[in-house]
Amino acid sequence: MFECFYPDYEEKSAYEIDYEILYEKGFRGIIFDIDNTLVPHGAPADDRAVELFKRLHGIGFKTVLLSNNKEPRVKSFNDRVGSQYIFKAGKPAQSGYLKAMEKLGTGPDSTIFVGDQLFTDVWGAKKAGIRTYLTKPIDSKEEIQIVLKRYLEKIVLFFYHKSMEELG
Repeated sequence: MFECFYPDYEEKSAYEIDYEILYEKGFRGIIFDIDNTLVPHGAPADDRAVELFKRLHGIGFKTVLLSNNKEPRVKSFNDRVGSQYIFKAGKPAQSGYLKAMEKLGTGPDSTIFVGDQLFTDVWGAKKAGIRTYLTKPIDSKEEIQIVLKRYLEKIVLFFYHKSMEELG
């Protein structure tokens, strides 16, 4: 019933994913959400984000920032991390994810998505056939509509974790 929202993987943070292993497995493109995935909502790219993208590009990954925010927000973040970006992406519509893969020159089999929300980030990526990593939100301060979605996410994650236990 909720399977379309289930992430492929969960990680505490985008900064704790083993990207080197993913590269060895043939992944070449990473699509990132920004707010509450890489930095708190509305925050500029910090040194940790800059270092992460430097590391990823050094490994050989191509990256795209995929955000529902307006261009000034996304561009200012991108100016520090040096990625490609798509603003006003319309997540969870799969069109933004497809456009991101086009920019990356990758397909669903060689792309991963990293984000903090089930109903926009994960659902959209799964509709596009992309492997997903759900991260914990960086900051608990969020806009009211996101706070409300977090309650629904808890229900979905309950069933997701239960299904994972049953699989062993």
